[in-house]
Amino acid sequence: MAMFKNPFDAGRRITRGCDCGRHESQSEHERAIRADAVEASASDESRYQRVVENAIIRAIFPQDAARRLFLKTVGASTATAAISSLFPIGFATEVFAQAVPEKKDLKVGFIPITCATPIIMASPLGFYTKHGLNVEVIKTAGWAVVRDKTINKEYDAAHMLSPMPLAISMGVGSNPIPYTMPAVENINGQAITLATKHKDRRDPKSWKGFKFAVPFDYSMHNYLLRYYLAENGIDPDTDVQIRSVPPPEMVANLRADNIDGFLAPDPVNQRAVFDGVGFIHILSKEIWDGHPCCAFAASREFVTQTPNTYAALLKAIIDATAYATKDENRKEIAAAIAPANYLNQPVTVVEQVLTGTYADGLGAIKRDPKRIDFDPFPWEGFAIWILTQMKRWGQVKGEIDYKSVANQVFLETDTARLMKEVGLTPPTSGSKTIVVMGKTFDSSKPEDYIKSFAIKRT
Repeated sequence: MAMFKNPFDAGRRITRGCDCGRHESQSEHERAIRADAVEASASDESRYQRVVENAIIRAIFPQDAARRLFLKTVGASTATAAISSLFPIGFATEVFAQAVPEKKDLKVGFIPITCATPIIMASPLGFYTKHGLNVEVIKTAGWAVVRDKTINKEYDAAHMLSPMPLAISMGVGSNPIPYTMPAVENINGQAITLATKHKDRRDPKSWKGFKFAVPFDYSMHNYLLRYYLAENGIDPDTDVQIRSVPPPEMVANLRADNIDGFLAPDPVNQRAVFDGVGFIHILSKEIWDGHPCCAFAASREFVTQTPNTYAALLKAIIDATAYATKDENRKEIAAAIAPANYLNQPVTVVEQVLTGTYADGLGAIKRDPKRIDFDPFPWEGFAIWILTQMKRWGQVKGEIDYKSVANQVFLETDTARLMKEVGLTPPTSGSKTIVVMGKTFDSSKPEDYIKSFAIKRT
């Protein structure tokens, strides 16, 4: 019988105690590990109940000495029974558990434009933290990149163009994946900007042969530009060229004479004026006042698998949006989102956009406090209008169940519920009046709307 263990055997211990050095023997070490595992595997409900119990006890006994004296006098069991008879601990625990985010560390992608204002400002101004989240907002190069990174789950959610969740859900331009758009990021906030050499060509009927840029094929910019051109007798597919250019590259392309103009998000339009290479021809609100543009979007999987996280994230966005609607907050917001890690723009450029007092590039100072505005409610009528334009220009072919698609992607009910939870009043149920260039859109008759246009691809 060997008296000593082989000191060169890596699988044997030759000293007393355990691997960690904190227990008398290895068996005691292993028992401690098992006990820790049992404690760690305790149900979420048990942990949440402890949180609720702690909150109640701290409220009853602000001084810990009083708590200890009470427990020593009556005993823990009696104290628990007495307090449980007065406070609905079980119900409170259930409510608390439903509100705790399943995942607190999130990544949200954005494009550096003022349309993303609520998503961006929620980070430096503390709205994510307020709702229990640690969110990293990540500047991204272009819309296709945002889409792909979100689909690949590199981002938990993203700033998207409002038509993108519809296109993704329908498999237009990518494989069909159920997506949601529970909040509109901004309304208005876009413009048609032309190169300074076209100051004397303000009549769109004279634009045949022009080269225009829009941020993405599936964008309000593309549809509003096409609508505006077609209403002025210009066929957007045969009389002009329209190409997709990432917003950060648009001013450089205008300066280099690669394009004659663009319908773009801000601060791109104002930056073209600031740099002296373009002028603002028309604000998008003059085409459709109150139109949606960008959106907060997430996959249906994210919404259903992490419902508490989704709710907290959406509440943070809604909360930030409400803050952004107030004129007195706009300069503070401009300073918060202008730095290099966000918009990377001079503060004065961002201020001109958000405050609505701006130079138009034609020598005038304009004042329009609703040049850009913020309203999170995702009206289904918005979605149906977008779908009509997808079909009008041949992006979607065949029959479309407009109402069903709109209902599945634009989540009116979720937004209304969460608006109430952050102290806001959602709009009353019903349809939103939509008037584009003087023409009223009836969302109950989308096919008739498409047929009414002289210029279309269908």
